[in-house]
Amino acid sequence: MTAKTSVVELVLEALSAITEQLPVGTNLALLHLLWAQVSGAFLPSRGAIFPALQAVGLAADEVRRAWAALRYGAWQTPTLLKAWQEYVLSQNCWREHAHGGYRPRPVDLTAYWRPALRGLSSKHYHPAAGKALPAIVLGIAVRVGSVNGQRVALITDLVRSEPDDTGETDLRRRLVRQLAQGLADDEVAIFDAGFKVRELQDEKMERYLIRLPVNFTARRNELPEYKGRGRKPQYGQLVRPLPRKGRQGNFIPATSPDRVERWDKDGLEMRAEFWDNLVLPDVKVSPDNQTFTVVAIHDPRFQRPLLLAYPMEGLNGRAALALYRDRWPVEQVPLAGKQMLGGARQFVFAAASRQRLPELNLLAGAIVTYLAAATPAIPTGFWDRQPRATPGRFRRRLAREHFPKSWPLAGRLRKKESSHGHLPKGAAAHRRTKQANVT
Repeated sequence: MTAKTSVVELVLEALSAITEQLPVGTNLALLHLLWAQVSGAFLPSRGAIFPALQAVGLAADEVRRAWAALRYGAWQTPTLLKAWQEYVLSQNCWREHAHGGYRPRPVDLTAYWRPALRGLSSKHYHPAAGKALPAIVLGIAVRVGSVNGQRVALITDLVRSEPDDTGETDLRRRLVRQLAQGLADDEVAIFDAGFKVRELQDEKMERYLIRLPVNFTARRNELPEYKGRGRKPQYGQLVRPLPRKGRQGNFIPATSPDRVERWDKDGLEMRAEFWDNLVLPDVKVSPDNQTFTVVAIHDPRFQRPLLLAYPMEGLNGRAALALYRDRWPVEQVPLAGKQMLGGARQFVFAAASRQRLPELNLLAGAIVTYLAAATPAIPTGFWDRQPRATPGRFRRRLAREHFPKSWPLAGRLRKKESSHGHLPKGAAAHRRTKQANVT
């Protein structure tokens, strides 16, 4: 891509496809807002909406309409996500991944910290602060594929925190429940260690792959042999996949695996140890239990093995490792949106805007990641001799351009011509009148 307007046209084509079917007027205003997000105008404005919209060349009335569309517009985020998925699939350059007959659906939580926002009950752990801070927390689920050899996530679900949530546990459960209801037969949900096996089982999640803590223990779903004395056992034998030290410094060995699998990867010998037919430590033996398999994947490049659990049968260690490695693109979307596009700082306070703006920022992060991978790498300057197709380079190229008002938009993407002569103007429009008491 060498023409000056090629990047601009590509972005406008994508944003038009996302917003065109929204109500007339709202679609154009939301197109302006997404352009400001994708072009990185929120970086120099430090998260302020009005300066960011003005910086991309919009007039004062266009800035006000974009802000009004964010707060009052008749649109829903799932509609934008569906339109974005349809656009990406129509381009026929995104190839979805599959390993061992399963397509990965990574899941994660991401937070937009708002420590000064009043009335915010949701919190999320902040590494720099060392504690949980008030934040807008969103659950995100994606599909994973490749564009020109680069892994790219396609957002499918965004779940908000509810005002009555007592913590992130409620958000995780609603996210897992929504994903379990829409999971295809050949899809497997990928979770990190922030989620719990019990949460997945409570929501009847049939196919999942979850990372376990190194001190994880489970039990066999079969009773040990009765020794003839005392009470008959009701729990299975305890299984400890990894060795560790006890509280008093004594060494606790690992349980011998049921089977071992080996394979070569990049000249390295990989080893996977399996423990089958397991239940949680506090579950009694029963044929109706939800059982799972634990696998410890040993890579010679790392000191600690990767500990995973899954309920599917026939999944080998190579496929389990490949599925979990495909979880990382779900981390790329918040990274691109918050850090590359300036969405980490936000200054909106209304109940709708505080949820909508982070959702649009995540969508913008996914858009710029896909478009960067779908186009030739754009060097930042003469010193960038071996550029890569990254969202940062794509955003820096787009930041040089104002919104192209001469570009022909689709017929539905236009200002809504509404009669407003009968409405009060100026201070009269904002003056409040006392209502009469109705008896």
